[in-house]
Amino acid sequence: MSAEAPSPDTGRRPLVLGLGCERGTSPGELVDLAISVVTRPEDIAFVATLDMRAEEPAMLAVARHFSVPLVTFSAARLETETPRLANPSDLVFAHAGCHGVAEAAALAQAGASGRLVVEKTKSAHATAAVAESFQSLATVSSQGDSMSSHFDSSREHI
Repeated sequence: MSAEAPSPDTGRRPLVLGLGCERGTSPGELVDLAISVVTRPEDIAFVATLDMRAEEPAMLAVARHFSVPLVTFSAARLETETPRLANPSDLVFAHAGCHGVAEAAALAQAGASGRLVVEKTKSAHATAAVAESFQSLATVSSQGDSMSSHFDSSREHI
């Protein structure tokens, strides 16, 4: 499939917000970090992260804040993005099994032609990065990557 053209009304491409966090990070900290790296909130199409953080209240809060789905990837899938990372980390690899979470998750969801537009930015307990997609994100998210999961952030979790 060819790259998706920018939206005719904005001339912009869809963005993916990649996030990583320590277990128990406060929702406020992660939302504040996300807001600090996103200059065009209306262009965020997905929040993406490591599957081990799928149920973290902070992750769910960010997805709700932007009213977009939370997409998760296994550490093995994120590790395949290592050659494209601006800031790979051996420390992250030791803890998570991949050399990056925020950048890798953003790139994984943005697709093979995606590129980082905001490199990893840190807060006390979290990281955030933004990738721009050059293809339909609906296509990227439905390409059958069985290692990813999608969560509807508008649903309440009981």
